[in-house]
Amino acid sequence: MMENQNQKTQSWLEKATPFIAILSLQLGYAVMDVLSKAALNKGMSNYVFVVYRHAIAFIVITPFALYFDKKVRPKMTISIFIKIAALSLLEPVIDQNLYFLGLKYTTATFAAAMSNILPAITFILASILRLEKIKIKSIRSQAKILGTIATVAGAMVMTLVKGPILLETFGGKSHIHHSGGTSSNQHTILGSVLITIGCFSWACFFNLQAITLEAYPAALSLSSWICLLGTIEGAAVASIMEWGRPSVWSIKWDMRLLSTLYTGIFCSGLAYYFQGVVMKARGPVFVTTFSPLCMVIVAIMGYFLLAEQMFLGRVIGAFIICLGLYLVVWGKSKDYNNPSNPIIGDSVLPTKQTTGENCA
Repeated sequence: MMENQNQKTQSWLEKATPFIAILSLQLGYAVMDVLSKAALNKGMSNYVFVVYRHAIAFIVITPFALYFDKKVRPKMTISIFIKIAALSLLEPVIDQNLYFLGLKYTTATFAAAMSNILPAITFILASILRLEKIKIKSIRSQAKILGTIATVAGAMVMTLVKGPILLETFGGKSHIHHSGGTSSNQHTILGSVLITIGCFSWACFFNLQAITLEAYPAALSLSSWICLLGTIEGAAVASIMEWGRPSVWSIKWDMRLLSTLYTGIFCSGLAYYFQGVVMKARGPVFVTTFSPLCMVIVAIMGYFLLAEQMFLGRVIGAFIICLGLYLVVWGKSKDYNNPSNPIIGDSVLPTKQTTGENCA
């Protein structure tokens, strides 16, 4: 009797573990957006922030990579090194700098919602590169295409349609200051453009990562290399962009230090492990399905912690983005549920996305 109860408890824990892990992951990403926005509001340079984040991530990941990958780590070649250098430029440098710069001009909620266009952009690039095959007459492919269009449309609504305020700032004081309505709209458009370009760079990163992992399957070592080169390349960019301002490199015991440590350890360290474990247990579709949850958590935290206002246009746009995202996810889930579908196995991108970074 006791043995059967223990088996049921163990079975329940095994089934619940992926849910707990992915919910923790999305909560972690939401906290990252809020902490990063708070650090940027404190005057921290987004260029310096990216450098410190990946330096910390490199220190955290490397010991695990040296130990766990010593039997699977292939010989480094010039071709592999060039691909890794490109990877470290696409995501740690271009994507994250543009994302955090866009975050400065918008809000944590807006940035999290705009990031939901990433699966659509990745899907388009994967289709062009033939990493993802499309059959126009297939309802699954139609769902992916419609979802992609809806996701982009939702992003445009969030950018161009503001609408009335649904919720005033919590506590009556906003942390975001604008000189006027025109300036505010210009900042929103500029921020959305920067975030969109960053998402495009991130999508390129995922596709190139899928190709690189074929020749360099040591996932932890690849992540360590990306963080190292990303730190070096990011430092070069930061030195140019912040030339003549040595004070931006100093960090005190405040929100800037907390944000740097958190994003480096969790979002560029532990997140790799959680994401990889969940993908092996439930597949990449399971992970992607929970992406909009991050936006909801950010909206709630941003309202209470960052005194952000909630506008009707952004809520409508976010809803359209979520609808489009779920259409894409539904199409992908049907691919995996149909064993006879030739698309399965050709979708290199999702099955290799175990070391990709989900927070900008």
